[in-house]
Amino acid sequence: MSPASTRSRASKADTVLVQAVDDARAAAVDVGSTDAVGDLIGHDAEGDRIVTHYFSCLLPGYVGWRWAVTLTRASRSKAVTVSECVLLPGADAVLAPAWVPWEERVKPEDLGPGDLLPVSEDDYRVEPGYVTPSDQDTLEVVRDLGLGREWVLSREGRDDTARRWYEGDTGPGTEIAKAAPGRCGTCGFAAPLAGSLGAGFGVCTNERTPFDGRVVAHGHGCGGHTDVRLPAPSEDTPEPVVDTLSYELVPLELDQS
Repeated sequence: MSPASTRSRASKADTVLVQAVDDARAAAVDVGSTDAVGDLIGHDAEGDRIVTHYFSCLLPGYVGWRWAVTLTRASRSKAVTVSECVLLPGADAVLAPAWVPWEERVKPEDLGPGDLLPVSEDDYRVEPGYVTPSDQDTLEVVRDLGLGREWVLSREGRDDTARRWYEGDTGPGTEIAKAAPGRCGTCGFAAPLAGSLGAGFGVCTNERTPFDGRVVAHGHGCGGHTDVRLPAPSEDTPEPVVDTLSYELVPLELDQS
């Protein structure tokens, strides 16, 4: 068999179905309404004795959409049957944005008083508070004594947190950190965190900086470092110059009582 004979031939549009525009329009109007169906846009041959007619959509909010009505007929029959009628987006259709799961959509500032932010059962950021699920001895001790928390940060959760903090505006890559006279890791105002995250981060306690109460990387820094001191006055320091040759008039409010 030659390669040419194995090629699929494009379906030839059925003449009876191509001419059945009124039947296709009636089906579109039945699904939508008279005001929703516009002019005929064109047709496609979907297969043997299968033709889809396209009509413009006049519904508000559906710019670029079109009615697609698929017609068919039995072999050697002139009776036209409506197989399907749907509303489809065209090349220039206005579409809704792609759906994003809520856990990827929610932002930190979205959480307000009384709002709940549930944690899924398979959240990779946390794991059971005991060492491992197979460590039954540790688990029994925790249960007997009532110690520990049910959930703690997993290794992946700690890594994600460290990366987010390190690359954020309290990490070493910011302009204020690059111009700082010292690093937070050597600053007396930086209270270290407990646990493994304390190896790279602390909490700023300097109320005069914009980082007060925030987690800062040890490589971060600002002008509020504890090593910053005012220069001690010396005998070579010039005295301030006071202007005594000019004056400024200040209106005086008289007591009218």
